[in-house]
Amino acid sequence: MNALLSKLTVAGTVLTLASFGVRTLNPQGDPKPSGSHGSPVVVELFTSEGCSSCPPADAFLAKLAEQGPAHNMQIVALEEHVDYWDDQGWRDPFSSHNWTTRQDAYAGVLGNKNPYTPQIVVDGSVECSGGRPQLALQTITQASTQPKTPVTLSQGTAGKPGTESLSVQIGKLTPSARGGAAEVWLVITETGLHSSVTRGENAGHELSHAAVVRSMRKIGEAKPDRDIGFSGDAAIPIRNEWKRENLKAVAFVQEKNSLRILGAAEIPLHP
Repeated sequence: MNALLSKLTVAGTVLTLASFGVRTLNPQGDPKPSGSHGSPVVVELFTSEGCSSCPPADAFLAKLAEQGPAHNMQIVALEEHVDYWDDQGWRDPFSSHNWTTRQDAYAGVLGNKNPYTPQIVVDGSVECSGGRPQLALQTITQASTQPKTPVTLSQGTAGKPGTESLSVQIGKLTPSARGGAAEVWLVITETGLHSSVTRGENAGHELSHAAVVRSMRKIGEAKPDRDIGFSGDAAIPIRNEWKRENLKAVAFVQEKNSLRILGAAEIPLHP
């Protein structure tokens, strides 16, 4: 368990999903039957170490990723640190303008014109505040019942030093009329990351994180009306400071116009 969750437990808080006032329900309000596994759900959290409202949302995402399988949900967690808090006293070491740009794109299609933190986006289709875990879990549970495009992700043969070879296959697409081309993305995430914050709104706190996005690259487009929409390999750079044992690879297919995520897969990166 990471440092932030351990601190909360020591303080007398038992961190389960129920700790955040949420229950795992199916759309009819009944517990999901044992052994019933939903479709993979991509949960993106836009966050920052400079934002005092973000640590509880980070903890929620970490618990969601950890306890999802126990609640028959396949959660693909992506923690994306934006950079617009970096001039407020503390520069987030995990921030990137790429994630700010991605959040801006969601703001344009999901109706909220003003990006904010913490913000959760579920399957690229629905957004809600990371400070409302009950609403977020209801949205995620509903998304897990929706049919998805099959995505297969595997490690390839060893490539050049400092790179990871990955193979992706996308099944038959179920695109929408307004969705546009479907793009295939590869992501590397790292868990176990933390910071001792000395300035800004979280000064004096030790912050821990869920699956921090280290890289995100488009590797191609999936074609509709085919049994196999995409099949290909990609070599993704892996930086030396990233801890291999904490890395995962994620592949997802996303409509270019609507930003709806049609399907996803996640695997650990083995040595």
